[in-house]
Amino acid sequence: MTVIAIDGPAAAGKGTLARALSRHYGLAYLDTGALYRAVALAVLDADADPDDGETLGDIALRLDLAYLDDPRLRAEATGAAASKISRHAAVRAALLDIQRDFAARPPAGKSGAVLDGRDIGTVICPGADVKLYVTASAKARAQRRAKDEADKGRTANLAAMIAEVEARDAQDMARTHAPLKPAEDAHLLDTTDLSIEAAFERAVAVIDGVLGRN
Repeated sequence: MTVIAIDGPAAAGKGTLARALSRHYGLAYLDTGALYRAVALAVLDADADPDDGETLGDIALRLDLAYLDDPRLRAEATGAAASKISRHAAVRAALLDIQRDFAARPPAGKSGAVLDGRDIGTVICPGADVKLYVTASAKARAQRRAKDEADKGRTANLAAMIAEVEARDAQDMARTHAPLKPAEDAHLLDTTDLSIEAAFERAVAVIDGVLGRN
């Protein structure tokens, strides 16, 4: 059983990398951030108090997984809400078992799993075989988001996006429960000046080296 944990801030490219690595190694993939976004949507739809941890925890426990297919899942507002609700211990506890069970018993008979998020290597799977911390400068991450908006025919204010990225980082890193930070034994991968292909090649080199496949 091989477990690869990938953490990092928003828009660093960890999701794209995690999906590519899961295909390359034939492992199951879980986007843990999607779970928090799904809870955030349920919270928004319930018009619940974002500061009421107990109520938010109950919503997370009763999460309808249909929210994972909701077209609003990737909206900026959903991401911002997910960052806010994820600071509550009750929410994190409600989703903890789902994530750990996926890593311990990957679906479809897979021989392992790749999980990406913000606390995989530190909290969810501290015993993961390989841990990567994927990051990039705030400017580079904002530029990627601006490009995504342009590809959709929408204009974006780069300065505002940089401010949003920095605010999101500060919120994720400062939360009391499972703050965003690299695990002590994580391998740092800075994608600021890397293409998707180059980031993938570096990640594979790290993973193969750790697993003794070189």
